[in-house]
Amino acid sequence: MRLKRGVAVVAIALAGALAMTSCAKGGDDDSDSGAPSGQKCRTAEDLTPPPSSTAPGETIDASAMKVGLAFDIGGRGDASFNDAAAAGLDKMVSEAGLKKENTKELTATDQEAESAKQTRLQQLADEGYNPVVAIGFAYSDATVAIAKKYPDTKFAVVDGFAENAPKNVTFLGFAEQEGSFLVGVVAALKSKSGTVGFVGGVNVPLIQKFEAGFTQGVKAAKPDTKVVKKYITQAGDLTGFTDPAKGQAAAEGLINQGADVVYHGAGASGKGVFAAAHSAGIMAIGVDSDQFNQKSVAEYKDVIITSMLKRVDVAVFDYITATATDKLADLPPVFDLKVDGVGYSTSGGKIDDIVPEVDKYKQEIIDGKVIVQDKPSCVKS
Repeated sequence: MRLKRGVAVVAIALAGALAMTSCAKGGDDDSDSGAPSGQKCRTAEDLTPPPSSTAPGETIDASAMKVGLAFDIGGRGDASFNDAAAAGLDKMVSEAGLKKENTKELTATDQEAESAKQTRLQQLADEGYNPVVAIGFAYSDATVAIAKKYPDTKFAVVDGFAENAPKNVTFLGFAEQEGSFLVGVVAALKSKSGTVGFVGGVNVPLIQKFEAGFTQGVKAAKPDTKVVKKYITQAGDLTGFTDPAKGQAAAEGLINQGADVVYHGAGASGKGVFAAAHSAGIMAIGVDSDQFNQKSVAEYKDVIITSMLKRVDVAVFDYITATATDKLADLPPVFDLKVDGVGYSTSGGKIDDIVPEVDKYKQEIIDGKVIVQDKPSCVKS
């Protein structure tokens, strides 16, 4: 089995996505989450890979390139994961000379067949787009299948994993748990009720990384703070990422349990989380993009105190740059705090008073003094 770009943990976990085991309880919930059976929690000894290299930063001329993007469900305008990817492509246009007419974007639909993903990727490859970047782990198998048919085309999958992937496929992984730890610290320090909440879009190990880091950060800052959680859908039903109404209902359930700060890892469903927070007059934490500055959720910016930044924009931009300069080996093995692959936002000034304390934890994570777990079952709650 060959795994790429530091996503071995994600790959192993997602392989068992349909066979969840229960985690250590971080609050009331009617769903199971946690590490698949037999997986151990991480220690400092587990986290000794070669140092991450900095991403390519040289100026390039991308005017002759053709770049295809295959979005996950929600596409541009989700104010979250897909928009972050789109920002990376847009940066290539504005800063690297990539011509807008030489880009193409296609978007997945709810509950589509695996064949639809392959058709989408094949269309981009047939039309000469190279590289082709797929957004979301759901594209993993389809990308491997199509990449084998197009050995001269380079493919990447954000959050992807697969066995026996060909050499023209790159998987771009993130340390979501590290950024989530930081916003967990924010939640604990800003909460007045002593209860905070987490809304996950779909109950799969990838999203459990957000929950695990968030809970650990909360407990690090204020051990007595209670964490309540709710997953919108279970593994296999990806609509949990695209249903704001269900996101609102999930958040309302946590608010009814006393949460006065709610963090979501739910894609476009997060709009509903913000709506619930706005109606209840509590605080909310965004994800992936700096959602305080997202136009599509501007009506709720009064309650967004920070966002966990998953720099998909950085990964997409750096991957395309590395493809253009034939330096894919220089990409970091994982986009973590050390390479600014994850982080937190301060837009709006609502957490200015606690930034020094949050940054203290950030540096401790970078220095290896704090090991952030990526499985809820590994976090003491």
